[in-house]
Amino acid sequence: MRMKQTLLATALAVMAGAANADCGIESGRVSIIGNEFPAIQTVGEGASACATDAVEVKANLTADHQKLNIAGMSGNPAEYTSAIIANSSIVALLNEDLIRPLDDLVAEHGQGLSPNQLITIDGKVMAVAFMANAQHLVYRKDILDRIGAEPPRTYEEMLELAQRIRDEGILQYPVGGAYAAGWNLAQEFNNMFLGYGGEFFKPGTAEPNVNSEAGVKALEMMKALSGYMNPDFLTHDSNATNAEFRAGNVALMNMWGSRAATLTTADGVPQDVIDGFAIAGPMTVGGGDIPASTLWWDGWTVSKNISDKDAQATFIAMMNAIDPSILQDPDVAVQAVWLLEGYEPTPAATGVFEAANMRTIPYPTFPYMGLMHYADARIMPM
Repeated sequence: MRMKQTLLATALAVMAGAANADCGIESGRVSIIGNEFPAIQTVGEGASACATDAVEVKANLTADHQKLNIAGMSGNPAEYTSAIIANSSIVALLNEDLIRPLDDLVAEHGQGLSPNQLITIDGKVMAVAFMANAQHLVYRKDILDRIGAEPPRTYEEMLELAQRIRDEGILQYPVGGAYAAGWNLAQEFNNMFLGYGGEFFKPGTAEPNVNSEAGVKALEMMKALSGYMNPDFLTHDSNATNAEFRAGNVALMNMWGSRAATLTTADGVPQDVIDGFAIAGPMTVGGGDIPASTLWWDGWTVSKNISDKDAQATFIAMMNAIDPSILQDPDVAVQAVWLLEGYEPTPAATGVFEAANMRTIPYPTFPYMGLMHYADARIMPM
């Protein structure tokens, strides 16, 4: 299986063509499953704008989307007509043959799409991408200034700074991370493993290769970092980790670029946290020059087990959801590194751009990578 990787090479450059903002759906059913962070919430709202007496539009945006989308798309007809996915989560849907090729719909309704938004697998368009993403450093500049330090460029430097912050009595647990047991923890391992130069599978095979020197070093670094995290770190997904940062309990963390713009906009965030908030590119580890992170895209699909009428309604509604006009709202413009015509990088996008410039490796899209990720999630010790 070959996934078109030119998206991630050029996603941060010029995007062509505007999508048609007029829904124009005569009738049909649209039901969306996806994650719940702000950019995807915006997409869900854009699709919902197409609802009429003859067009039903529903969206289930939840952190548990990957636990629900396969079951919800396996029926005939499928409960969900579209799944919002990323590099990793599309693989499971492909393996179960739950999403349809979009070439005909792109030809009829997708004239405004850039070629680099079209996720092509084995010669067929299987998804439409709307944003790029990566994990990178988020930190408190004011706290680093207090100890006379620059932001860390490596995880080894992060450990040194964490100890200094603790020794100064500023924070007892200055490091945050999405280390919740399960998918999140496994993803942090993936990042660290790649940073140490690891390869997930033996060349030319589907045989796992994580029981290696790189794998051991990755676990050792993660264990060292956890010593500076809240003792409940195994319950902290991205939402909980961000809450710790907003509360002023964290000074250094690896976090998704898609969360950066809204990290300090929630009600009740202390002013010192707002003023000290800063972002930088991803860190390296073990003396390597490849970041301990991965590049991602997020996009949407159309279910296979639905009528052609509902497929067309879904495609048009999702096109409306990613119409470039959404960028006219400044609150929306900063939510993501949008792959839309007219997108201009914002300060919140710095970390994702740095990740691309530092040659961060795209999340692997082997058909068996999903099995590897979830196996790691179940058995990885900490």
